[in-house]
Amino acid sequence: MQRLVYILAYPIIWIVSKFPMPMLYFTSDVVFVIIYHLIGYRRKVVRENLRLVFPNKSEKELATISRKFYHHLCDMILESVKSLSISEENLRKRFTFTNVEEVRKMEDKGKSIILMLGHYASWEWAFILQRYVNHKGFVVYKKIENKYFDKLVKNIRAKYDTHLITTKETIHKLGAEKIRGELTINGFASDQSAKHWKAAHWKEFMGIKVPVITGAEMLAKKLDMAVIYLAVRKVKRGHYEASFTSLAENANDYKDFEITDKFFELLEDQIKEAPEYYLWTHKRWKYRDKVPSEQQ
Repeated sequence: MQRLVYILAYPIIWIVSKFPMPMLYFTSDVVFVIIYHLIGYRRKVVRENLRLVFPNKSEKELATISRKFYHHLCDMILESVKSLSISEENLRKRFTFTNVEEVRKMEDKGKSIILMLGHYASWEWAFILQRYVNHKGFVVYKKIENKYFDKLVKNIRAKYDTHLITTKETIHKLGAEKIRGELTINGFASDQSAKHWKAAHWKEFMGIKVPVITGAEMLAKKLDMAVIYLAVRKVKRGHYEASFTSLAENANDYKDFEITDKFFELLEDQIKEAPEYYLWTHKRWKYRDKVPSEQQ
């Protein structure tokens, strides 16, 4: 069944990936009508999240943010499809970096890097970073259930020398790279919701205390890596600009969770500045009522 779904869907994905940009974004506008108006995909979740973190905004303001978010989400979906065939030249024009020298400084010092980022603006096209640095690139991701689509996504990233690894593979794989003397830069989307019964740390995020994932920080300490925050900004439709902020050159110089806390503070600043570019369909605050007494 997985193979059949892939065989039926792939030709459509390939054709859409070949659309010129104006047609791609026209298609995105059509998808917006379907997802937002006809299907209403997770509209209740999005509105509940927005009400929760922006209690002082009016319903009209929240509705405006919601609509803008869904427009952006549809752009992201179509941009992901475009990744299949977009040229390197075009991608370089559309996803730029302001201060890639921050990464090169760590290279000069012989430091591998944990790159922390949130589900904000565009994380799909950030893999073009590998064309600007010499570090070997890895991204920690959640494996796609359909093995054929999973392989497709891996192949797309591999075109730009980015390797996808699962959470279970991370310590073994990156540890082996360290033993071989390879410098690596390793992307972690660190704003996903942690399981409340496993969480080692709770943090106020957008004013709500939630369990947070600390794996990126702990791995940086275990493997002696620097930690950098990647802030992505949407300049205009189809164009993004990313900048790097050093969180720790030597992670072990910091108290536990200090780096993770700083990551969330920087991400929160971005969300407050332009909330429509955050992934509001994610149930990020679902465990807010499970705060253990020692964390209150």
